[in-house]
Amino acid sequence: MQSSDNASLHVAVVESDALLRERVLLPRMLEYGFTVTGLGSRAELDLLLAQRLPDIVVLQIGLPDADGFSVARMLRRTCPGLGVVLLTGRQDRADQVRGLVEGADAYLIKPVDAGLLAATLHSLGRRLQAARATPPARPPQAGPWQLQSGGWRLQAPCGHAVALSRSERPVVQRLLRQPGEVVRRDQLIAELTDNVFEFDTHRLDSLIHRLRRKVSTHCAQALPLNAVHGQGYVFTP
Repeated sequence: MQSSDNASLHVAVVESDALLRERVLLPRMLEYGFTVTGLGSRAELDLLLAQRLPDIVVLQIGLPDADGFSVARMLRRTCPGLGVVLLTGRQDRADQVRGLVEGADAYLIKPVDAGLLAATLHSLGRRLQAARATPPARPPQAGPWQLQSGGWRLQAPCGHAVALSRSERPVVQRLLRQPGEVVRRDQLIAELTDNVFEFDTHRLDSLIHRLRRKVSTHCAQALPLNAVHGQGYVFTP
């Protein structure tokens, strides 16, 4: 039942029904050899995306804090290399068409057979891995650090890009607007909250640390962002 190909695939299952998620979907996916992470909401998915990108997201449409169609659209826009599978009880043909148009790679209806879900994930993962292994027709041209997709993706000079979380996006936008200049900590914090004085400054440091690590991992290039002791951060492209 298990496959060595499956073991290399990280699947995030976003399903608000904890019983279905923890007792059915996750155990069965583990049996088929996938690495799985269970999530119950859009907010939890955002936290995962800020730390690492899974290979595939299995997404419930009726999430408690978001519409699954809009989440699928966001994932396709900000993470084009990510696989998206919608899993829902909606059988209406219009919903199926909408899901695929919004960016999903597959639309499966509950209750779904575990074997069918595993086969769908395996087929999608195989296609994604083949696409990643195929070199581009032309090597990416070197250029400046820049924001794409409305500020939701940071592209490195090498041409690789990384998706930004909701909290990372305004901070990176502010830093890129003032290259070579020190941006004070309170200025960056003001991009995250209206209550600067009650904001835990360690949260900013943690955000910067995660951002550096994510850029280094996905872009294979260090983010040229340096801390200025007692003042803030300076982006030096």
